[in-house]
Amino acid sequence: MIELHINGEAHRLPQPCTLGELLQRLDLQQRRVAAELNGWVIPRSQHGACVLADGDRLELVHAIGGG
Repeated sequence: MIELHINGEAHRLPQPCTLGELLQRLDLQQRRVAAELNGWVIPRSQHGACVLADGDRLELVHAIGGG
């Protein structure tokens, strides 16, 4: 089990996963999401290869359209 902090809140996952897998679990994979992991911006092209580890701090922001 690993524990992450996502947007300041603690979350536990049963096993390590990639950022792409986490976005899929959170139903955010089809949205325009900016991800910052431990202070580094992770390009969308690297979400599938970026493995999350115990203690990571992740900030997720997604665009919302409107006028």
